[in-house]
Amino acid sequence: MVGEEGAFVLGWDEVLTEEELSVTLKVLCMSEEEFKEYKEQDGWEDDSEEEENSTLSNEALSRLKPPCKKLLYDSVLLTLESYRSDLKTEQDLLNNKEAYEKLSRREQQALHVRYGQKRILHQLLELVG
Repeated sequence: MVGEEGAFVLGWDEVLTEEELSVTLKVLCMSEEEFKEYKEQDGWEDDSEEEENSTLSNEALSRLKPPCKKLLYDSVLLTLESYRSDLKTEQDLLNNKEAYEKLSRREQQALHVRYGQKRILHQLLELVG
């Protein structure tokens, strides 16, 4: 469902792997009975037109049903826990010119990437929290 990497791609304004996230949330938020019915009715095909017309923008994410919001919120928390440092630590390092300049070019680039990822994840927490 989520491809080989098992991850979703989020941007500042929307989910870039929206189809995968939509289907995953739909399935994970179904009861066992709903899932059986959905599968028996070949629901995977029936919803393709509906999903094509909806994008998972930040606004749409904030309007998700509570169980889906909770699932996303908990997933984001788990993802943030996988980092060795928090957003504030990264921001402090970026703001400390002396410490930042001691980093290698590669470490500086990695810091910017981690900081950007964490900001997007924190934004998602606010949207679904």
